[in-house]
Amino acid sequence: MKIAISAQGNGPDSEMDPRFGRAKCFLLFDSDTKEYKEISNSQNLQSSSGAGIQAAKAVIDNGAEILISGNVGPKAFSTLDSAGVKIFLSEAGSVRSVIDCYLKGELKSANGANVEGHW
Repeated sequence: MKIAISAQGNGPDSEMDPRFGRAKCFLLFDSDTKEYKEISNSQNLQSSSGAGIQAAKAVIDNGAEILISGNVGPKAFSTLDSAGVKIFLSEAGSVRSVIDCYLKGELKSANGANVEGHW
């Protein structure tokens, strides 16, 4: 299973980014191989609109089945949900600790956007 986490840095010890569309990057964790792959999100950092949709497309195109972030807006949620990506919310912590919380069943599943667009 591939899990995408919004991140502030490019390694598992970096902090999770609470933003989705304007996160610095995403780390894609493969639960089978235990390897991480960085997905750049630099094109969306200063985007005036559409950052959530473009970030969602990048996550989907990289094969993520799960997304973990702090906040997800309505357009991004809809795009991810339509592609079958399950969304979980987390407060904060390192990417590694957030994944551990997910694997232990401690994260809350999102049933919809938890912030307005352009957050």
